[in-house]
Amino acid sequence: MSEIGTIRVLVAKPGLDGHDRGAKVIARAFRDAGMEVIYTGIRQTPEMIAEAAMQEDVDVVGLSILSGAHTELFPLVMDELNKRDLRDVIVIAGGIIPEDDHPALKKIGIKAAFGPGTTTAEIVDYVQKAVAERN
Repeated sequence: MSEIGTIRVLVAKPGLDGHDRGAKVIARAFRDAGMEVIYTGIRQTPEMIAEAAMQEDVDVVGLSILSGAHTELFPLVMDELNKRDLRDVIVIAGGIIPEDDHPALKKIGIKAAFGPGTTTAEIVDYVQKAVAERN
């Protein structure tokens, strides 16, 4: 993970959700902000996401979901990250995630959840500040 320098972000689409337009938009926003971006593509398992995060030595994992399966899939992703001792990786989420579910996501270690209407600038700013604070 980067101590100083370029922030490395993995953007991942867990589960069977086949829509990735939002993930591609945020990946481009991260890239345009000077971050290195790894995009996993659609239909990733929690194991595949955690393995990619480890292999790519990322600072941040951004999970994008529209299917409503976040309460089932996100804990599995967090478990897989923890199994690989990636507890310092900042995990954020975006997509269709009801506000009522945000506290449960924070409880499992997801630092922030962004819903429809959040600007890419807000997400980029959050990531930059979170990585700076962690370092």
